[in-house]
Amino acid sequence: MLNLYVKARTWMEQDEGASGVEYGILVAAVAALIVALAFLIGNEIQAAFQTVYDAIIAG
Repeated sequence: MLNLYVKARTWMEQDEGASGVEYGILVAAVAALIVALAFLIGNEIQAAFQTVYDAIIAG
């Protein structure tokens, strides 16, 4: 009976999930990707908004 308890306790204490540090690194990587994409396609986005703006102003 003690052996079963020890096995159950060991199984419940296993730490196989991601830690807060790993999640933080993942969030930082995603943020860096978003910033990089914004710099790379920023001019195209601005041009698209400018086209829409010009069309609205021209009426």
